[in-house]
Amino acid sequence: MNQASEKALVVLSGGQDSTTCLYWALRRFGAGNVEAVTFDYGQRHRIELDCADKIARLAGVRQTLLPIDTFSAIGGNALTDDTIAPEDGVRDDDALPNTFVPGRNLIFLTFAAAFAYTRGARHLVTGVAQTDYSGYPDCRENTLKALELALRLGMDSRVELHTPLMYLSKAETVTLAQQVGAMEALAWSHTCYNGEVPPCGHCASCELRAKGFAEAGVADPLVERCQSEAEGR
Repeated sequence: MNQASEKALVVLSGGQDSTTCLYWALRRFGAGNVEAVTFDYGQRHRIELDCADKIARLAGVRQTLLPIDTFSAIGGNALTDDTIAPEDGVRDDDALPNTFVPGRNLIFLTFAAAFAYTRGARHLVTGVAQTDYSGYPDCRENTLKALELALRLGMDSRVELHTPLMYLSKAETVTLAQQVGAMEALAWSHTCYNGEVPPCGHCASCELRAKGFAEAGVADPLVERCQSEAEGR
């Protein structure tokens, strides 16, 4: 369904999933109706902010950077605390990985909803997924549905949360990226928990990304770009 008469705001982190969702939103709502918001939350790897800026420019959408430094002050996780190193690989138990930032998606979407309200946009798009994810409870559909209700009641609005990747595997996400024209932008995305370019290949995020592209039978544009740059092409 094309909702070209309504505005949408995409939470853009500069990663694979949010980049795919940005291009999904462009297809669904139309280029003139989509904006992006990126949060500077004290993340240890500032490169993702540069990636989000680059991707927004490639997509031709207005991007706003909002500062939220409370997560950095709280610490206690590998994404905002320099004294904690991200764990290698995907956990095989039910414990949360040390890259979990408590409340991050809840806070992001609450700020995004407030920002969208001022922009006249009732649609919020986020790249959270319940399938092939790292076990974060704020990526689950029931969490997002509860938050959507709270936002509607708290702002007396018709805000609608869109989660295009919620039940897609990483391979299916790659296929969707192809369908919506996001592959060029993915060459500039950043996923690695260790902040490395080329990707480290051994953190949970790198493993999940590599698994998705491998299962989809598609070369990762980011890896191809890094190889080309290394070879001086």
